[in-house]
Amino acid sequence: MTGGTAGGTRRRLAQELGVVAGFENPRAPLEQYHTPPDLAAQIVHVADLQGDIEGRTIVDLGCGTGMLALGSALRGPKRTVGIDVDPAPLTTAVENERRVAATADVSWVRADATEAPICADEPVTVLMNPPFGAQTGNEGADRAFLETTADIASVSYSVHNAGSREFVEAFAADNGGEVTHAFAAEFDLPKQFDHHREETRTIETEVFRIEWSA
Repeated sequence: MTGGTAGGTRRRLAQELGVVAGFENPRAPLEQYHTPPDLAAQIVHVADLQGDIEGRTIVDLGCGTGMLALGSALRGPKRTVGIDVDPAPLTTAVENERRVAATADVSWVRADATEAPICADEPVTVLMNPPFGAQTGNEGADRAFLETTADIASVSYSVHNAGSREFVEAFAADNGGEVTHAFAAEFDLPKQFDHHREETRTIETEVFRIEWSA
């Protein structure tokens, strides 16, 4: 999926997303990390090739400053909705929408992504980079995001820590879903919190495509 003309399209998308600004004051308890443009472009490109973007309603749960939402908005969805509990990154997301000049209908909603106020009559694709639950007191955060996804989505793409496949597959199976695609991806993590010791760190992640029967 990364060669030839399609690969060039993915590279162009990554370039377009390069203007998306990250968090001004990221909050550690919310695990607010800027999704790298290359990773966002990879996810959106794969979703587009699978027919999961064009003409559909796209929901980015825990959208932050809008990287995945805006990536999808550049690929012809019917509409895109970004949901985040923190108003500060949503303000940046609005500014980022102007930067990328997406022509799709984009809405930004302040709400708890684990209780997303979404009730769509048409199929929904969820794109998300949920918190991994790495912070003390935030364990299982990605499970809560998956629970919402199972309720609202017909298909989803989500980023998880490497080694999460058994958990994701089991959760999907228990909630009317099936993992159809999985691929490894690198996540470049710059130093932004006091507990970070390195200027930048690359962590291994996995992206899962799940089809939901509900």
